[in-house]
Amino acid sequence: MSTQLFLEVHIVLSPRQASDKFLIMRAAAKAADIKTNDVNTIEIIRRSIDARKKPVKINLKVRLYTKGNKPDTTLRTFKPRNVKSAQEVLVVGAGPAGLFSALRLIELGFKPIVLERGKEVSERKKDIALLNRNMDLDTESNYCFGEGGAGAFSDGKLYTRSKKRGEVAEVLEWLVQFGADPDILVNAHPHVGSDKLPTIISNMRLAIIDAGGSVGFNSRVNNITIESNKLVSVETANGDRFENMPMILATGHSAHDIYYLLQDKKVLLEMKGFAMGVRVEHPQEMIDQIQYHSSSGRGDYLPAAEYSLSAQFNNRGVYSFCMCPGGTIVPSATGNNELLVNGMSNAKRNSYWANSGIVVEIREGDLESYQKHGALAGLAYQAELEKLAFLNGGRGLVAPAQRINDFIRKKVSASLPDSSYNPGLVSSPLHFWLPEGISQRLTQAFKNFDRRMYGFSSGAGILVGVESRTSSPVRIPRNHTDLQHVQISGLFPCGEGAGYAGGIVSSALDGMMCAAGVSRVFGVETH
Repeated sequence: MSTQLFLEVHIVLSPRQASDKFLIMRAAAKAADIKTNDVNTIEIIRRSIDARKKPVKINLKVRLYTKGNKPDTTLRTFKPRNVKSAQEVLVVGAGPAGLFSALRLIELGFKPIVLERGKEVSERKKDIALLNRNMDLDTESNYCFGEGGAGAFSDGKLYTRSKKRGEVAEVLEWLVQFGADPDILVNAHPHVGSDKLPTIISNMRLAIIDAGGSVGFNSRVNNITIESNKLVSVETANGDRFENMPMILATGHSAHDIYYLLQDKKVLLEMKGFAMGVRVEHPQEMIDQIQYHSSSGRGDYLPAAEYSLSAQFNNRGVYSFCMCPGGTIVPSATGNNELLVNGMSNAKRNSYWANSGIVVEIREGDLESYQKHGALAGLAYQAELEKLAFLNGGRGLVAPAQRINDFIRKKVSASLPDSSYNPGLVSSPLHFWLPEGISQRLTQAFKNFDRRMYGFSSGAGILVGVESRTSSPVRIPRNHTDLQHVQISGLFPCGEGAGYAGGIVSSALDGMMCAAGVSRVFGVETH
């Protein structure tokens, strides 16, 4: 037994037991059929909550290291090189895709020149504070634009459907290197928190600069030149021009001007499925009681409860999106005369409220009346819904809202409960002005969800309009080998805005893959 480095077991404990390292060690030793005294240390490598029925249990995957052995805690960290004089690569956008692509480019021997249309994250926080007081909207610095991208102030959940587990682990380990809590390496649903992400993002920027790369703010790209199907130059609104270098385009799903610029330049774009709907909010205590099957809620040993809901109605999916336990609803507009919302949670998830997008799948067949917009038909539909929300809201960023039970009954809410949405709410008949295909399916979904989570669709919950930017309605097509655009050499579409990712981790992974694509084409080295 002593010759083995470690033993690995699965154990199931109560929440209280799972909070005590000695009790975990004792249970794991028993499962491994060894004495507790023979255990040198333990390493929890996976933690998840099973709340499907009462009592709630904690599932743990544990490694036990016997006497003389201990865990290898070495992370796969970012390994900088001096790239000050290396071949330059333009990276447009400083969200997860752009930052991770820049870091990987440095490892591969390229010098990244990162251009971000918004401000650095510390200055961006000031503009967001004004937004939350319904005082001002800076169209270049808000919840979507600025250093860190939409993910910086949008909860920091690290869920992904990617099957590339080794690469996912590398992304998480890099995040830990730059300041994230190591618990993200263990938890089944890892979460950083919107209050922690700014520091992590700043550390990434400093690493890029220390290695010889550059990061420029207030540098919105407003023109590109293409000759003979090759990217020749890129220009910014402040007059900078970059010539004869490849470009990783990682501008995110809200940079609509980029899509129109590419369309004007006759760059091939494609329509893509997406989803739109509303953001729903309940008291967190209510969600705790429902999910943990207890009138006393989560107690002392469980985190704020989450939920994941989905159903099919009339051949369209309706599902929860970006669920934020202990979170707040935030204004996510990027332009004037539009209104849309999103959700976020800080690391402790200790807000009084829980919120989630409840959205309806949108397909190409739903966009027949927008066909004149070509590949940007979904973008036009998105914009129309956001304009409707603005017109039916209150002054500025005051959002239209309705109690869920009133929405189902097609009744205007006489009053609204308190909400986390700081700019304010106004009672509005969302059932009336939302597009019929969305409104009807939401009504069916709320009835279905209430049967599965009794009380979900009561008057204690409200819906706030609108949740419209779950993902890009546009794909910028690229080939499968080197990830360049299918027609334009030197252009590497990347991340959520290009239609190839849907969150922090998948965007980071795509950024790293695009950096490898640049390396394959421009030949510094392969990775």
